[in-house]
Amino acid sequence: MRKTLFATLILFILPFAVAAVEPDEILDDPVLEARARDISKDLRCVVCQNENIDSSNAGVARDLRLLVRERLIAGDTNQQALDFIQARYGDFVLLKPPFKPSTYALWLAPGVFLLFGIGVSILILSRARTRRPNEALSDSEESAVAELLAQENRSDP
Repeated sequence: MRKTLFATLILFILPFAVAAVEPDEILDDPVLEARARDISKDLRCVVCQNENIDSSNAGVARDLRLLVRERLIAGDTNQQALDFIQARYGDFVLLKPPFKPSTYALWLAPGVFLLFGIGVSILILSRARTRRPNEALSDSEESAVAELLAQENRSDP
């Protein structure tokens, strides 16, 4: 019974231990804190990459979390806070960058590679189907092969 209770307790406590937001960062106003967490989920840690700043332990992520909270305390809307951080750090800081000329490659590359892979697969499969069967050897070729095999057999001890 104690082991089950302990395991259950650990399972409930573990997610809180993993959260990177430190107690001194949390705002007193729960509404502002919820907004800050919402914004943080859309921002990439520039050190960790592919991890949002809310779950990153990097110093830069902490600075970004504090900056988001400062902007919200100053009265910015969620979008204004995101725009402010994007203006300072560029599109790279956004986990979902906008679709614009500088990010076309980022958005279109997966589709292009998928189409390229499908095209190569179709080409390989079509060539495999249209292979001609091996033609039979002519009489002179057969006699040359037989002679080579005979020489090989004679040279083997």
